[in-house]
Amino acid sequence: MKNNIKLKKGSGNVFKDLGLDNLEERLAKAKIASMLYDIIEERKLTQKEAGAILKVSQLKISALQNGKLDSFSMERLFSFLCALDQDIDIIIRPKKQRKANLNLSYAHA
Repeated sequence: MKNNIKLKKGSGNVFKDLGLDNLEERLAKAKIASMLYDIIEERKLTQKEAGAILKVSQLKISALQNGKLDSFSMERLFSFLCALDQDIDIIIRPKKQRKANLNLSYAHA
């Protein structure tokens, strides 16, 4: 019996591959949430402790860590990074490619 599974190379944006809207915003939120998750894990904070620092409930921290990001604005996610003592640099420059690009990175101290 042959296995007829076909694989397709991803685009690099899972939200695009799933056919969802607001691709760039969803990807940016996911990257920021991943950064927040990493910081919380590095500090060995419980969800309750992280919630106290970020001034949100434990349920919101759980949603954040589980990728349920629709209720979080970009501004709010940035405020969480600031509450966790992170500097945020936003660089805006003319695009070099056909399509504008959003790049986010997290530099460990």
